[in-house]
Amino acid sequence: MNLLGKRYLFFALSFIVIVPGLIVLATGGIPLSIDFTGGSLLEVTFEGATPQPADVLAVYEEANIKDPQVQTTETGGIIIRSEFLNNEKRDAVLTSMSKSFGETTVQRFDSVGPSIGEQVTSRAAMAVGVSSLLVVLFIAWSFRGIKGAYRYGISAILAMLHDVALIFSITALGSIFFGWEIDSLFLTALLTVIGFSMQDSIVVFDRIRENSSSLRRLDYETLVNHSIVQTLQRSINTQLMTVEFLLLALAFFGGVTLRQFVIVLLVGLMSGTYSSIFIAAPVLVVWEKKEWRNWFGRNKATA
Repeated sequence: MNLLGKRYLFFALSFIVIVPGLIVLATGGIPLSIDFTGGSLLEVTFEGATPQPADVLAVYEEANIKDPQVQTTETGGIIIRSEFLNNEKRDAVLTSMSKSFGETTVQRFDSVGPSIGEQVTSRAAMAVGVSSLLVVLFIAWSFRGIKGAYRYGISAILAMLHDVALIFSITALGSIFFGWEIDSLFLTALLTVIGFSMQDSIVVFDRIRENSSSLRRLDYETLVNHSIVQTLQRSINTQLMTVEFLLLALAFFGGVTLRQFVIVLLVGLMSGTYSSIFIAAPVLVVWEKKEWRNWFGRNKATA
């Protein structure tokens, strides 16, 4: 199988899948949850008919609570996001709802102060940055016996950025159609995907390193393609049998609260396997052959 011969087709496919979501993210903003922005989230259900969002907003405005946002759930409940609520304000809102709409049951109540939200945001960015740096250093050290060892680390980071961009793209589209937000569970999924992406890339790179000494007479593109084919079955089978089937079952039967986390993890891990084979390794070949010199027709004068 000449997988590397179609490398620009794989690059184009990733571009087509990722860019629309990133455009949505750039134009609509990042849908951050209260874990990062601070505030309160109140999810309630009602014994009678579910009230209209405008009626719920009126209750919040009457209580002088700023920035309320109402969203209905699949189970007929209502989720209200607002500024930070202390217990006194929460109880006042619930009392007003019970009087206006009948018996009100609290399904979930989360509150995060603004300062805590800022700390979570900064530490999340630090966690992603530090983990990426350590991976580059580890790969550069592990492949130090190969010419251009730093290329392997940078190629792995590019594959990881591909997976991260895909996750943000999927989440941006999910925020439009399903009301998804970036919360602490999203961060957990993101760090897990980064780890799996690096692991898959290292497996492919390690086979390239082994073949570099035993098949040194082959040109670099053929050697890398041969290494990919050797690891292809292992990568796909391991991912499907150990992770993807389990996550697929959780996505269907795990409940609404875990669905976003599971789908993000499912797509991210699948992307990690894809990028290690069709992004990271092809980038090495593009770098080795310096193909960017021919991207804009610069070779026509030479020809």
